Amino acid sequence: MSNILRVGIIGAGGIARNVHLPNYSKHNDKVKVVAIADVVRGNAEVLAIEFGIDHVFSDYKEMLETVELDAVSICTPNKFHAAATIAALEAGCHVICEKPPAMTVEEAELMAHTAQKMGKILTYGFNFRHTEEVSALKKYIQADELGEIYAARVHAIRRRGIPGWGVFTNKELQGGGPLIDIGVHMLDTALYLMDYPEPDTVFGVAYQKLGNKKGVGLFGEWDWEKFSVEDMVRGMITFTNGSSIIIETAFAANIQQHEEMSVVLMGDKGGADVFPLKIYQEKHDTLVDVTPTYLPKNRDHPLQMERFIQSCIAGEPPISTPKQGVILQKIINGLYESADKGEAIKLNNPAED
Repeated sequence: MSNILRVGIIGAGGIARNVHLPNYSKHNDKVKVVAIADVVRGNAEVLAIEFGIDHVFSDYKEMLETVELDAVSICTPNKFHAAATIAALEAGCHVICEKPPAMTVEEAELMAHTAQKMGKILTYGFNFRHTEEVSALKKYIQADELGEIYAARVHAIRRRGIPGWGVFTNKELQGGGPLIDIGVHMLDTALYLMDYPEPDTVFGVAYQKLGNKKGVGLFGEWDWEKFSVEDMVRGMITFTNGSSIIIETAFAANIQQHEEMSVVLMGDKGGADVFPLKIYQEKHDTLVDVTPTYLPKNRDHPLQMERFIQSCIAGEPPISTPKQGVILQKIINGLYESADKGEAIKLNNPAED
């Protein structure tokens, strides 16, 4: 690898324009984005002009074959995450792939296997891990301030927040709705703070009650007649260490708040709300609430991209690992399977270990 990290972008949508490209640009002493590919070549050409990218392609495989790259950002719809990631890894590139890891557990496992085989970094765009609240709370947890975290509650709910852009309501391209799009963020945050325990059993229910009807859209108008994903998932996950998570996620629900993104942790020495951060403990025969008056200012997406760059240059392990991606994918797909079958799904099968 040269002194400058040579980066390619696969997918020229909003996440590439608003997150990956501007944050690579902040580190132009270390990084140069040299190529971009999108099936709609015109979209790639627009970003190439805006960000000074030399090479434009409509086929990412051609990009990987013809341009020397050190790292690649995968910014495609979910359906194409696995194929693009595997191709980039096999071309000898480090990869940051947007969430979720993939559409299926098998895809996530193959992505992890390929990264290991090629000796390359594979990490995922779970930007909430990089917030100041999560960074601070992780230190408290590592200092045993919460003790054994045995229960968590995860909310990622919007009152009327169905995306009116992109392919977020297309099940074929996305694999699902709020669970795989916004719920995955809060679920990953809880799992990260709980040190990613091994899942045992999941039970989920899914609803499509509002998205398939014409209504008010706080995130723009959506095509309700082609709405093919769920608009709500509720579920419970248990883990082999005895801990559990309750999750509730929705694009649209009749609730008071316009949006709630929250994680609540409960341990035997303390508990915490993560967004905003508050810690609850019992000390000296009193119940105390600890509220930070100052937190170091982390900006989640910029720090996420900075850490990826540093991992590529210095060979440091990424904060989000392929193994964690597989665990998360098992839970997501397990919840969908449970909702489809109307029964709990066992994920930890000793016969398969």
